[in-house]
Amino acid sequence: MAQFDGDDYKPERDDARLARQYARIFDLMKDGKWRSLYDIWYLTGDPESSISAQLRHMRKRRFGAHTVNRRYVDSMDGLYEYQLIVNVAAPVAEEACSQAK
Repeated sequence: MAQFDGDDYKPERDDARLARQYARIFDLMKDGKWRSLYDIWYLTGDPESSISAQLRHMRKRRFGAHTVNRRYVDSMDGLYEYQLIVNVAAPVAEEACSQAK
């Protein structure tokens, strides 16, 4: 399973919660559609700051080295949308998602 980290991270407290959160966001985003943090929050219920962190995790090798694209949406003030391109050669994310369910 992928290893989370951070200043306030405690495996016994946080692993299961973060793995489920990662799985929800990965399962939503793996379709390759562009979504804002708000859109992802609306569909998963996860806080936007956590979504942003999980999208960053998806880029890391230990989480699958997926491509997370970002684009600025001109029609909105400071709004970005994100797109996940799954690294099909990396079973790490699918493994983490299946363990989280």
